[in-house]
Amino acid sequence: MIVLPRYEIRWHGRGGQGAVTASMVLAMAAIYEGKYAQAFPEFGAERRGAPVKAYTRIDDEPIRTREPILHPDIVVVLDPSLPKKLYLEGVKDTTVFVVNTKKSAREFASMLEVPVDRVYTVDAFKIALDILKVPIVNTAMVGALVGVVPIVSIESVKKAVLNTFSGKLGQVNVMAVERAYQEIRGIAKEVSA
Repeated sequence: MIVLPRYEIRWHGRGGQGAVTASMVLAMAAIYEGKYAQAFPEFGAERRGAPVKAYTRIDDEPIRTREPILHPDIVVVLDPSLPKKLYLEGVKDTTVFVVNTKKSAREFASMLEVPVDRVYTVDAFKIALDILKVPIVNTAMVGALVGVVPIVSIESVKKAVLNTFSGKLGQVNVMAVERAYQEIRGIAKEVSA
């Protein structure tokens, strides 16, 4: 597991996949735990399917900065068909990648040309289709993220999901969080298990 004093997370997806909602759910979960958090989107062409970036900052201290995250600690990729230059922009040597893909962490790391111990993958499309019956992967990706990086507890994420989605929709999204939390894979995770 990766532990940092402050987290700056950049989410990459397409309009309609829920990147903005995912960033807000994670921030809400952090606030439930007494941390400081902010979440905000960056849109290009505002239409379904267009590339979207969202940001989440979490810290134990008040957050004074409001600009986009240029050098993220964590990059979450909701749609692996996006050009890799979009999500590789500004990454550090220590940036962790959490990617929605059928590929293994080793395969995706090779494609990105980054160390394999910094890449984690989960088939969030399959999880979303199995549980939600639609290809909206946002809550699964939040579950995968907290399965790798202990930013917040999965219980806080589930509470935030239930406060974001009501009724049955909330329950099935919690199921997606739990399944992705269990199914996230990567070389570093295998070694620590």
